Amino acid sequence: MHRSTVVAALLLLGAAFALVSREPQTDSRLRHAFRHPAENGWIFVHLEGTPAELGYQHGYLLAPEIQDNLKALSLEMTHDEHKDWQFFRDTAENVLWPHIEAEYREELQGIRDGAAARGAKVDLWDVVALNAWLELPYYDKWYDKQHREAAPSTATVAEHCSAFVATGRYTRDGRVVIGHNAWTSYSSGERWNIIFDMTPARGHRILMDGMPGLIHSGDDFGMNDAGILITETTISRFSGWDSNGIPEFVRARKAMQYAQSIDDFARLMKEGNNGGYANDWLVADRKTNEIASLELGLKNVTLDRTRDGYFVGSNFPINPKLAKEETDFDLADMGQSPNARRVRWQQLMEENKGKIDVPAGQHFLADHYDTFDRQNEPDERTLCGHIDLSPRGSPSWQPPYGVAGAVQSKVADAAMAERMSLTAALGHACGISFHAAEHLRKHPEFAWQKEVLRDMPARPWTTFRAP
Repeated sequence: MHRSTVVAALLLLGAAFALVSREPQTDSRLRHAFRHPAENGWIFVHLEGTPAELGYQHGYLLAPEIQDNLKALSLEMTHDEHKDWQFFRDTAENVLWPHIEAEYREELQGIRDGAAARGAKVDLWDVVALNAWLELPYYDKWYDKQHREAAPSTATVAEHCSAFVATGRYTRDGRVVIGHNAWTSYSSGERWNIIFDMTPARGHRILMDGMPGLIHSGDDFGMNDAGILITETTISRFSGWDSNGIPEFVRARKAMQYAQSIDDFARLMKEGNNGGYANDWLVADRKTNEIASLELGLKNVTLDRTRDGYFVGSNFPINPKLAKEETDFDLADMGQSPNARRVRWQQLMEENKGKIDVPAGQHFLADHYDTFDRQNEPDERTLCGHIDLSPRGSPSWQPPYGVAGAVQSKVADAAMAERMSLTAALGHACGISFHAAEHLRKHPEFAWQKEVLRDMPARPWTTFRAP
């Protein structure tokens, strides 16, 4: 090697060492945190410590993804809600922040600090609004009604998931099995790709899926080391908001972190209920093999439980009183996606009684049978939702060929939960991939999404375990 080349190499090495030495990786807050390289689209992140440490680790390790997620979600929200991003920042500061307890304030501030340390252009109110993106449309709809706005929000009526939980004579080993796929826009869904392994200083260890920048799962699939497994599906066409309540994202995270039983979970979700992101929560306790459905409206709350049976969710209201008083959903219209998927869930549960396990759950979440048309065809009425392939769209949420549907899936059973493990597939579980440029060429009406819309390839099922 020439002397000049050696000298140049040494100079570069010295400069690199100097840069590394100045990196805040030596910060004690990062001591127990790490991030694994992406595996089949998923990024595995381990966080550990006090609330401020959890947040700083999260923000630091995922800073580029948080910046990117903020760009995508702020574009979607301003388009769908007819408000600028400052409206949601102001709501985060003035409406939500006063009702967030100190533990989660510290974690949210930590996310901002960690992201800023890596150069991300986000502030605290961006982080809070990002965490509340699923419930802010509920506030927006209430706000528009109070102020008689001419262009009211439409996003509160979205269908957002398919899910099941089973136990007893319905499962292969008599123990609990739980599964869920998230329905959302493909631009946000492709970013719903984090597996969080969290060991907080207080409460229980958590393993859950999530998005960059969120202290909660968002689609709420996860488990804790007390043996509680959790998921949910949104109640379609729901209206309700209490500005004096605790943000849903705070209650969802707190319940995931502190619940030791189904009763604990229900109590934590009901305390301070603000009506935001109203869901039917499916919960399992692997210690007792009991499962439950908590339908959490603002005015109507119902908790059902069993040790021998199943509960399913596909965005339909369960309690007729809740449906009448808090939604404008038609329980009798079987052509609506939530009703059609409910019928399919019931068929699958009965057809597979005594055989439900993790592989069966994976198969369910890839199902393409439309019970209304009585044919196998991926569309807005199938458990593996493909609104992008539907000439009908999803009338209450997306126009024809809307860029939305099932974006990722997760399944776990009691044995996996004992090991703090789950299996997940990013993209459509059925194996159909989405190609952004091709879809926008055919449907230029969605060109407003071009800057943030990505391909969404179907990836294989991958098992993750807390180390």
